[in-house]
Amino acid sequence: MKTKIVVIVLVVILIIALLSLASLLFNQRQQIAQNAGQGLSSMNYGKMESASYLGYSVGGAKDIENFRENIENGYFPISTDVTYNGIFYDYMFDTGMLDENRTGDEPLFFPSYSTAISKDPVSSKNEYYLTVGLNSNIKEEDFQRKKLNLLVLLDISGSMGSSFSSYYYDNPFANGGISESKMKLANKAVCTLIDQLKPDDCFGLVTFDSEAKTLQTIKQVSDLNLSNLKNNIMEITDRGGTNFSAGYIEATSTFKNFQNANKDEYENRIIIITDAMPNYGETGSNSLLKMVDNNATSGIYTTFIGVGVDFNTKLIEEITDVKGANYYSVHNNEEFQKRMGEEFEFMVTPLVFDLSLDVDSKDYNIEAIYGSDSANAKNGNIMKVNTLFPSKSEGGEVKGGVILLKVTPKGNKENGELKLTVSFKDRNNKSYKDEQSVSFKETEEEYYDNTGIRKAIVLVRYVNVLKNWILYERSNSKDFLIVPVSGIIDGYKYDESFIILKLGEHERTSVPLSVSKEYKEIFTDLKSYIEKENEELKDDTFDKEYKVLGLLVEYDNSKPVENEKRFDY
Repeated sequence: MKTKIVVIVLVVILIIALLSLASLLFNQRQQIAQNAGQGLSSMNYGKMESASYLGYSVGGAKDIENFRENIENGYFPISTDVTYNGIFYDYMFDTGMLDENRTGDEPLFFPSYSTAISKDPVSSKNEYYLTVGLNSNIKEEDFQRKKLNLLVLLDISGSMGSSFSSYYYDNPFANGGISESKMKLANKAVCTLIDQLKPDDCFGLVTFDSEAKTLQTIKQVSDLNLSNLKNNIMEITDRGGTNFSAGYIEATSTFKNFQNANKDEYENRIIIITDAMPNYGETGSNSLLKMVDNNATSGIYTTFIGVGVDFNTKLIEEITDVKGANYYSVHNNEEFQKRMGEEFEFMVTPLVFDLSLDVDSKDYNIEAIYGSDSANAKNGNIMKVNTLFPSKSEGGEVKGGVILLKVTPKGNKENGELKLTVSFKDRNNKSYKDEQSVSFKETEEEYYDNTGIRKAIVLVRYVNVLKNWILYERSNSKDFLIVPVSGIIDGYKYDESFIILKLGEHERTSVPLSVSKEYKEIFTDLKSYIEKENEELKDDTFDKEYKVLGLLVEYDNSKPVENEKRFDY
């Protein structure tokens, strides 16, 4: 009898132990998911070769759609319409990190490095490149963003009443009869953002024209009548001037009751939907940048969603040079819905801050950095990045998952080695450091460690040609012609004094598209170069660039209307 009792007791103890173990494993998995949203660098995952890991992309520009839309609609773009980090986010990259090489002990962010020697297709001179692969230790299945306190700041100024495919300041009083205005598109965009929220998120809405007004204080989504809210949003109409600073101050003030929220549980973000043409209040980029930066310091981050072909990328590029900031362009609601469905969780979850890469080498100097979100990306041999956001991966490639460095040999090589030291902070301000050494192969022949670095080089050369074309056509200066003696001129070094813009400070007006004979020949050669490279890369995304180059090569400067019809893509 005693024996039976002992057996029963042991069985009960065993069952309790198994249940406790199951509960522990479940809670551990939940904590991993929560930590992914919090960005804690202590996250370690066991090695699972079948797992798909997220990567990272930098903040700032997340596309170059405004550039493409201006070309399509027969307008001349400005230099800030096309950025290196913007075009990188359109493409998937091999970062040089194989999942089977993971140990399970990697930190929140860890870099991988790839090298290449690539001949300039115009000058045939060797150029030396290095990619920083942006890798994470976060499994896609474990990623979960934090609860979100979201405030949408909606521009309802008069310029928002114009068509999204035309320039308001070409004819500011001709808004009647427009079938699809920027205002209607913006209203739909707000509703699309609401659709991404969860019941325990919070939402608020502020509008601004000449002054600001709170239409919806920040409340938990589960307490809102979403149907009525969306109906009211769709009824919003444009009016008045553009006092961006008043809107941003009002939006910031709505967070006064949320600044003490548990930062491990909640994310604070302002999403601004605008064409970015302020003409009231504070209009200078420095004062607006200070507002956005002050909020970032307080843990309130900012996203800009630009609406219309006259979206002022120049201003937004300047005032998003702060941590936690990013910006997108939207030109049709269907594409925006698709994009937010795929990327909203990542867009509102900055995880890595103040990333710095120090290159120590007796043989190489950093010449250029492509793909950072910082205006001061290069400081001697140090690279700086404000923010990394999680980014999807597919087939071992990461969307926007690299930063490209161009390095220059100093002369007589000693050992060809570069010592690379990366430091960064997580969202809890904890600092981390990683040190690795990288060497170029001892050869003068072309080589690429992988398709990721090869693709990045092709895209950078494409952007460099476009930036030089923009400046050449607007200035008629031969300094911006691509010729064999100089090769493809780097566009990264053109600061504001170089960029000739026939604009007011922020009220962007149109310039008709034009393509000189010289650049038609250059674009023809560039298209052939990209097509040849893509025989190795096999990336269908390049179709977007083929279409742009095809339009530019065939563009008839004397018949803009016929051009628009012929290249209606």
